[in-house]
Amino acid sequence: MIFQPKLFTLLKKGISKEQILKDVIAGSIVGIVALPLAIAFAVASGVSPEKGIITAIVAGFIISIFGGSRVQIGGPTGAFIIILYGIIEQYGIDGLLISTLMAGVILVIFGFLKLGNLLKYFPYPLIVGFTSGIAVVIFSTQIKDALGLHIDKLPADFFEKWQLYFQQINNINFYALAITLSTIIITVNFKKINSKIPGSFVALLLLTLAVQIFHIPVTTIETFFGTIPSNITFSLPNFELSDLTTYLVPALVIALLGSVESLLSAVVSDGMIGGAHRSNTELIAQGLANIMTPFFGGIPATGAIARTATNVENGGRTPISGIAHSLTLLLIMLFFMNYAKLIPMSVLAGILIVVAFNMSEYKSFFSILKGSAYDYIVLLSTFVLTILVDLTVAIQVGIVLSSLLFMKRMADVDKHEIVVSNDEDDIENYEKLPKDIAVYEIGGPLFFASAKQYAELIKQRGVSAKILIIRMRHVSFIDATALHNFYETINLLKENGTIVITSGTNNEVFKALKKHNIVSLICEQNMHRTFVRAVKYAKNITNHHIITTCN
Repeated sequence: MIFQPKLFTLLKKGISKEQILKDVIAGSIVGIVALPLAIAFAVASGVSPEKGIITAIVAGFIISIFGGSRVQIGGPTGAFIIILYGIIEQYGIDGLLISTLMAGVILVIFGFLKLGNLLKYFPYPLIVGFTSGIAVVIFSTQIKDALGLHIDKLPADFFEKWQLYFQQINNINFYALAITLSTIIITVNFKKINSKIPGSFVALLLLTLAVQIFHIPVTTIETFFGTIPSNITFSLPNFELSDLTTYLVPALVIALLGSVESLLSAVVSDGMIGGAHRSNTELIAQGLANIMTPFFGGIPATGAIARTATNVENGGRTPISGIAHSLTLLLIMLFFMNYAKLIPMSVLAGILIVVAFNMSEYKSFFSILKGSAYDYIVLLSTFVLTILVDLTVAIQVGIVLSSLLFMKRMADVDKHEIVVSNDEDDIENYEKLPKDIAVYEIGGPLFFASAKQYAELIKQRGVSAKILIIRMRHVSFIDATALHNFYETINLLKENGTIVITSGTNNEVFKALKKHNIVSLICEQNMHRTFVRAVKYAKNITNHHIITTCN
């Protein structure tokens, strides 16, 4: 069956009262985390603050009920900011609502066509490139409010925007700058005091209160939007059937980005809880959420990686936590929204600057730059195009480049020397291995199209074994996506207590593993040129109960 919501499966099996309580507590905490983010994302996208909260309430509720993940938290995310701002500029708010609804339909179609599994073929450098690019663009849009500059309309062009900032440098409101810096400091460091209460929420409360008590002259939400509605109403967006084709391109962009981000979030959360999400069910749920949200005035929603991680870290293990998150936001909206208009714009700017930094994936970015030229061409192309042109063009060019470079790479395979020793015979030529030693052989190159599949098979093979020998004699090259997945898989096996040993790694692959710290993770002493030596080494560990340690 294609559509199998996790909640229904878990309810059939039964959920303990203890877990329900943990989920409610986790969901309530995530609701508080989501409040400042929902407001900030909405304002940065060019819509009124309540639309972000409505999105988190309605979409978050639907995604939790019908989703394919145990712990996914849905709502507005930073990745959509630039896209939504552009759509509103070109088509207006009704155009955005229609595009969102159409994107929802496309996502449902993606799910029923079983396209969820195809999204794993997006190369990792492409994902890091556009994510880092979005982070830079978000940061650049927040400078106006961070510095308290009075600019009526920001230019769309990246360089024109920064040129205007430098022209206005003498008009900085130092009160606004102080509030922005204070927001960043509190948001980043408050977890040292209390890891349960989000620093962004504390910064929002304290600094809003300070601005009101001391009458600090800074711009607030009320300056831009007036009073914020504290209720949710159902309404139909205005559109003509003949105009639907106009919104097809923005709808496809929303659907594509939403599906990638949602499934990335689901994969990350799977690693945190040791679970397995249902990708096609998740796409259908994301589609249903985006179909319904516009009727309540909401904006596009997707799975939110940071909020999902917060949910897991606080004990959430079933979709009940996601439902509790939505209900928490609903209660806040009904009873406390009159105070939201007092929030300074510089506070929201500070929160979004932290979000942009966390989105930047700078460690992965620089790690890919150290690797293959093929990978950093895709990375830099996607990154630059996201900043200077737009995300749609960046993804299109990134996919085409990845495909072309992959074909070039496959054509060059014969040029790489593969180390195959004379004693690299089949396993049947050796006496039967002990039960606690497992063997898995990778049958070819490790690249973005095969990385996920190999990682899953290695994990399945090794998770029940004391020692796993990974034969790599046929691995002629390994790209950044595979390195990323391979590192996570080895790390998970090590945490499970499995000793990982490799054999037959060629020089090029060994260099790539070393650059990305995988050699130190496995331990170089556990890496052998031949399978014979790897087997002898594994038996020695088993027979003599040796505990392996890295030098």
